[in-house]
Amino acid sequence: MHRRVIACGLALALLAADPPSDAPAKVDAPAVPNLIRLTDRLYQGGMPQGDAGFAALEKLGVKTVISVDGARPDVEDAHNHGMRYVHIPTTYDGLTREQALKIAKAVRDLPGPVYVHCHKGTLRGPTAAAVARLFLDDQCTVDQAWEGMKLAGFDPRYTGLWNSPKELKRPTASELDAVAADFPEAAPPPGLTAQMVAVSETFENVQAIRKADWRTPKDKPDLDPPHEALQLVEHFKELQRSPKTADRPQGFRERLADAVEKAQTFEDALRAPKPNATAAEAAYKAVDAACIKCHAAYRDVAKNDKGVTP
Repeated sequence: MHRRVIACGLALALLAADPPSDAPAKVDAPAVPNLIRLTDRLYQGGMPQGDAGFAALEKLGVKTVISVDGARPDVEDAHNHGMRYVHIPTTYDGLTREQALKIAKAVRDLPGPVYVHCHKGTLRGPTAAAVARLFLDDQCTVDQAWEGMKLAGFDPRYTGLWNSPKELKRPTASELDAVAADFPEAAPPPGLTAQMVAVSETFENVQAIRKADWRTPKDKPDLDPPHEALQLVEHFKELQRSPKTADRPQGFRERLADAVEKAQTFEDALRAPKPNATAAEAAYKAVDAACIKCHAAYRDVAKNDKGVTP
């Protein structure tokens, strides 16, 4: 009897130490940041770091890699290890239904296992993987979809991404069937103009919040002040990572770095335990001034004889 009790206790201990096969689990792999196994078919994480990263994925049997990051995927290294890429860039404001359907269709129809990644594997990648899992598994609940995001170290300040699994309704099989099966390996990066339009749209939201004394406007109840400030931070960071920015003058890159810093201060002011309208106003004006100075130097000037702003 004593031996049976010991054996039973040992079995329970082993079960506690080894999570169920359907529970998300971290995987230690060379040069693949924050790699997590969601199911036998689906993994998530950060951008594979060169040949070593793709070799690690190949060892896991991965056949398809889906990037939801804005940077151009390393298609060549993926091909060298027998994988194909799918590039569906997303933003930090959440997945659109079109993007979610496209990602789920790729996970469903392309050879697996499938690896979904963003830049660091903590925000957009885990969100995309969670939504794909939810869309394709009728038994998966929103709470279960969130498990993989939590394990990745997801930052709950990104409310648009966090709410995506909850707000995006699971599609029917026929709806997924109707999604076009064109999966580009490298989507063209948005130009600086398109990225600046995104910044301008967020600024419009911030200005509405400003008129409401740095609170959520009554006529726009979906606007969360700290979240909109966070979007400004991420828009500027995306601009920093853009290949187009690398071709710009050093002064432009320095002003962009200054804008990131000031936008972060603005967000911090709105996230303070007791937000102060005076501090928020000062921080906003600093961001606005940084943008005006950059525009004066690099946008609102005459182009040279080659049609390029100096």
